Amino acid sequence: MAETVQIDFTALKDAGAAPKGRGAKATGGTLVVLAGSDLAMSAETQAILGDAADLVKRAAATAKFKGASGSALDILAPAGLGFDRLMVIGTAKKPAKDAGKTAAPTAPDYVSLGGAIMGKIGGFPRVTVVFDLPEAPENPGAAAADAMLGMRLRAYKFDLYKTKKNDDDDKGDVRTVISIAVADPAGAKREAKNRDAVADGVTLARTLVNEPPNVLFPAAFADRAKELQKLGVEVEVLGEKELAKLGFRALLGVGQGSEFESKVVIMRWNGAKGAKGDKAKPVAFIGKGVCFDTGGISIKPAGGMEDMKGDMAGAACVVGLMHTLAARKAKVNAIGAIGVVENMPDGKAQRPGDIVKSLSGQTIEIINTDAEGRLVLCDVLWYVQEKYKPKFMIDLATLTGAILVALGSEYAGLFSNDDDLSGLLSKAGENTGEKVWRMPLGPSYDKLLDSKFADMKHVGGRHAGSITAAQFLQRFVNGTPWAHLDIAGTGMSSPSSDINQSWGSGWGVRLLDRLVADHYEG
Repeated sequence: MAETVQIDFTALKDAGAAPKGRGAKATGGTLVVLAGSDLAMSAETQAILGDAADLVKRAAATAKFKGASGSALDILAPAGLGFDRLMVIGTAKKPAKDAGKTAAPTAPDYVSLGGAIMGKIGGFPRVTVVFDLPEAPENPGAAAADAMLGMRLRAYKFDLYKTKKNDDDDKGDVRTVISIAVADPAGAKREAKNRDAVADGVTLARTLVNEPPNVLFPAAFADRAKELQKLGVEVEVLGEKELAKLGFRALLGVGQGSEFESKVVIMRWNGAKGAKGDKAKPVAFIGKGVCFDTGGISIKPAGGMEDMKGDMAGAACVVGLMHTLAARKAKVNAIGAIGVVENMPDGKAQRPGDIVKSLSGQTIEIINTDAEGRLVLCDVLWYVQEKYKPKFMIDLATLTGAILVALGSEYAGLFSNDDDLSGLLSKAGENTGEKVWRMPLGPSYDKLLDSKFADMKHVGGRHAGSITAAQFLQRFVNGTPWAHLDIAGTGMSSPSSDINQSWGSGWGVRLLDRLVADHYEG
């Protein structure tokens, strides 16, 4: 896949000249300016427009353009400007419910604005964006970098397997060259370094989710994770012989019906060099990586089964997150652990009624082989907890359809044994737009997992399916601070947005990177 966008920053005073860059055609390019309510613009933007400001007013009146967020006014061959095209994009938000006036923009607003701009200009060869809002942000450089992140996320496309492409597709070349004119270009460039690392991590996660299951089977997934070694991440891959010797029987039971060997991948980023005591303890992220889920013997209906290639979105997020932490050289010690398997029906496949002994020593009665993800996670959680003694563990999994019934695709379900960790995750969700909603846990739900034949069964019945799944996982974390994120509604096939037009969303990379950056570095 070719990178489709090249973005740089320049000073506002240089915004009057059309940009030049690799892959750009010999045209005057496009100028993009921002307008608030009733066409409000900054003084700098009006100065750049010059005599064309009157043209904008007349065109806006004709088109009834008032600067509402997400709206755009497109003017071709504007007189008085050295550009072939002028686009005015609205930024006015609806009034805050409790204030009666426009709410102050947040970081997610700038990211979304960047995505919205990219959605309007996608395919234009050369673009100058005057990123100077009517109400100046506290940190113009950070706001512009956030907008750049939104542009990159919106520009992502997965077309690797399309042999017929548009005539203007030029493999290997940049197709859109964007110059963002901002009051603090040096600050924007500094802030953009970390945003680029985040964008790369999200892109990696999206691509992993989008890959077909005949390409991304467990060993291939492990090979993709090993590529993080180029960034300084230590990567260890455990095969079935090692896993059997260690006692990963719950995880291995899921994959025993597949021709592909199950794997566990441990990724270590040691960014807190020289730290001692509690500061040296790692933070840990665990991902469910079911590369394809037929349901096994409890086979799923045929309709929509092709979507089960995305049942590894949790593991994809962990790999993308580890890429981001390493790429921006995060000052933290972090563990990323993923269990990658394929759940297939076969004469060797696990059956309902089987009893397996987990790595923890606890025995599990198998009720439904389509509830396989929790069996993968329980062994990996126990292994990480016992071997690395982390500050906390956060697992991500497309675990239950029930979370879609409860929360749809707007929030991921959050289950936790720790109020402080839950609060920090919720705050990170608000700061990135990747929101979580805390769900209950408790003894009344836990007893639904009691089994007549084993220490527990792994399914608690029809009701409260997301809760009993989390309750099952909690039996494998002891007292370690832990959070489980059920991302079945957000990790794949979620609604498109200003910053995501991809089937695989890469959800969770930005959330968890923000959690680490705000609270666990240094």
